[in-house]
Amino acid sequence: MRIVLFVLSTFILQNLSGQELDFQVTINIPALKTADPQTLQKLEQEISLLLNQTTWTDDTYLPEERISCSLQINIKDDPTSNIFLADFYITSSRPVFNSDYNAPIINHVDKDVRFTYEEKTPLRDNRLKYTDELSAILTFYVYVILGYDADTFASLGGDQYFKIAEQIVNSAPPTASPKWRRSAGTNNRYWLIQNLLDTRVRRMRIANYEYHRNGLDRMYDDVSTGKAVILSSIKEIGQVNELYRNSLVIQIWGNTKSSEILEVFKNSIKTEQRQVYEIMEKINPSLSGNLNALR
Repeated sequence: MRIVLFVLSTFILQNLSGQELDFQVTINIPALKTADPQTLQKLEQEISLLLNQTTWTDDTYLPEERISCSLQINIKDDPTSNIFLADFYITSSRPVFNSDYNAPIINHVDKDVRFTYEEKTPLRDNRLKYTDELSAILTFYVYVILGYDADTFASLGGDQYFKIAEQIVNSAPPTASPKWRRSAGTNNRYWLIQNLLDTRVRRMRIANYEYHRNGLDRMYDDVSTGKAVILSSIKEIGQVNELYRNSLVIQIWGNTKSSEILEVFKNSIKTEQRQVYEIMEKINPSLSGNLNALR
């Protein structure tokens, strides 16, 4: 009996120690030119297994504590049977305390991703070594998501995960995609992680923590206080935006949070609404249409 209990407890601990993510993976397959659709169906399964079954941290997660995420891969081209061009849509959310609402944490698109997939070559955790483009991209976004999530529960709590993502960027060889390098525009993986670790963005990340932990999480019992913290956080992020124009991280935050912010302030006094609208419009002018009700 003691042996059975030991085996059972070991099994439970092993299952609690990993599997931090609850990833929904979808590959949208258009009319392919050369690739076999079954290859992409197999790839969808392989990606889901890697993301959901790998132990990514040393933390303990109960099944209900796993981070809700999604990865949608829209295939745009297949120049050969094993080379693909796609847009990657990455999202994550986390529950708001004492509510049934899940707050969006990151909503990001990595466009024009070119990768190779061979069915007999497994996808791998690329924390320690770059093995292939797709595995590196998936591992990179795992740690970006872990960092974003941790930042909403502890001030600058995502640092340890963002630094792992930075290691993945630095390990990409010269033959890898230019999106790992600073020279390839400002909307790429290099600049995403550099922004997140930039000292100029730390105030924004701290404000984002306040927004979630002392704003949204407080609204279940004190709407006025929670909303005041959210407004103060938006103002702080607006000030960071004034000092660091066109920061990719701040633009991602605006895109992710615009609909939520509209819901929070849609019944507020007009002066508050106007303040929020002006800040969000400066963060990203394309958001102005979504926030017209606050104008």
